[in-house]
Amino acid sequence: MDPSIICPRFEKAVAILSQRWTALVIYQLLSGPQRFCSMTDTLGISGRVLSERLKELENQGIVKRNVIPETPVRIEYSLTEKGVSFAPIMREIDKWSQSWVEKVPTDEKSGS
Repeated sequence: MDPSIICPRFEKAVAILSQRWTALVIYQLLSGPQRFCSMTDTLGISGRVLSERLKELENQGIVKRNVIPETPVRIEYSLTEKGVSFAPIMREIDKWSQSWVEKVPTDEKSGS
């Protein structure tokens, strides 16, 4: 591979994962279907931003929105086959981070 030429597909893939919160949303959904409120609580993300990210990921075919007809209506988000295919990448990033990224004190996590 010629390092002076970046493949447009690679560039697009990096752009998807590098958008703020996107990788964390995908990582969270790797554990299974999630409700919106549980993701906002777990990730510490605002509802507006999470909604934007989920819509973008849904439009890209990475996330599936499932409306469960109950009273009240329940909506769950899960990864599509395309989204699940991120699993090996996320595992490698996690593995790399455990070896090379300094531990962040708990009080600094909430400020970012």
